[in-house]
Amino acid sequence: MNKPLHVVILAAGAGSRMRSNKLKVLHQVAGVAMIDHVLQLAHSLNPAQITMVFGHQGEQLIQHCQDLNINWAEQKQQLGTGHAVQQAVEFFNDDEDILVLYGDAPLVQTDDLAGLQGQQFVLTASLKDPTGYGRIIRSGESIEAIVEQKDANRGQLAIQEINSGIIQAPALKLKSWLYQLSNNNQQQEYYLTDVIGLAAADGAPFKAVQLAQADAVKGANDMVQLAELEAIMQQRSRHQLMSNGVRLIQPGSVDIRGQLICGQDVVIDKGVIFEGHNELGNDVHIGAYSVVKNCQLASGTVIEPHSMLDQVVTTGACQIGPFARLRPGTNIAAGCKIGNFVETKKTQLGPNSKASHLSYLGDALIGQDVNIGAGTITCNYDGVNKFTTEIKDGAFIGSDSQLIAPVVIGKNATIGAGSTISKDAPDDQLTLSRNRQRSVKNWQKPEKK
Repeated sequence: MNKPLHVVILAAGAGSRMRSNKLKVLHQVAGVAMIDHVLQLAHSLNPAQITMVFGHQGEQLIQHCQDLNINWAEQKQQLGTGHAVQQAVEFFNDDEDILVLYGDAPLVQTDDLAGLQGQQFVLTASLKDPTGYGRIIRSGESIEAIVEQKDANRGQLAIQEINSGIIQAPALKLKSWLYQLSNNNQQQEYYLTDVIGLAAADGAPFKAVQLAQADAVKGANDMVQLAELEAIMQQRSRHQLMSNGVRLIQPGSVDIRGQLICGQDVVIDKGVIFEGHNELGNDVHIGAYSVVKNCQLASGTVIEPHSMLDQVVTTGACQIGPFARLRPGTNIAAGCKIGNFVETKKTQLGPNSKASHLSYLGDALIGQDVNIGAGTITCNYDGVNKFTTEIKDGAFIGSDSQLIAPVVIGKNATIGAGSTISKDAPDDQLTLSRNRQRSVKNWQKPEKK
């Protein structure tokens, strides 16, 4: 029977090379903070407990994770990775296995750790250019030592197998080795990697487990490396989508910054950005250079190019765009059309209703089979409060109309073009509000003096 798992996440680094006021592990990769990727991995392993080691700008991290049930261990001085893990020892239980992860290494996946429960191991990788990484000194499958770049001799520098930093060991043994660490090295730091040599000397060597995908070990110490992580994560996401049958017209141009769930025969054109959690039904088409954020789009929904959708729900096949902006609270039924340069906010459109161009619809309840003419505005704000416009089934709103909320447009009502409506319009009647047209005889155009 496997022991309970205790995950320790090291997130105390200053991250000075990021040249940012934001804590390094809070920088995002694929729309999610690096630390959240690591926490997601940790939770996927069903640990008994998680301990976060924090330090520089720790208040940012604590606030970010305030809703999580985790232990907090402070590393007040940056004295190395071994010293960082020592700060978490107070939370160790003797019957646990300890898994050490890194808050700035978001590419490791659950599959990379599959089948390793209860084992004492170090995750390694083989890199063509291992510069900067600790080198693995092997004896068969076991590791004799890990030598850091700055302490390695010429022969050791030629080794391509490197240390990921991720280790797992029984709590009792790990505590013993941690207490034996010294800082007798060029950096005068307590290296976690020295635990490996101590274990070998005790006759309990760590097993080397080499990752199939070497990129998984990469972390980010500056914006260049952060961009490299982003590229790898995006490529993973795009590959997974296409493997599941999604057609990406120009894969390298599509960004998934969060979670994207797709049905069958989804087509995504070039330059599309997905943010947050999005769900697309079958036969959804997303046009080029659109932005889709936290949306649920029903089967058959078509988004024309250059549209922006934020917290939008479509409940049936409909057409949106091009150049449409749909803001939070927009709910669109089957058969609807939202055309170019239409903006909506907290608006519901019933089946087969249309706003084909150049309109603002805010705080509106629109029934079915409604036609919204070009230039229509629901005037929902008096400078202090927002009010609702209700347009009932079958209504026709003429072009360039202003509907001053709160107001109700009746069933099958017609609003004459150019009207400003401030009172309820009755069912089945034409309502208009505009000056009578007149022509001035003998009028002469002004002449330039």
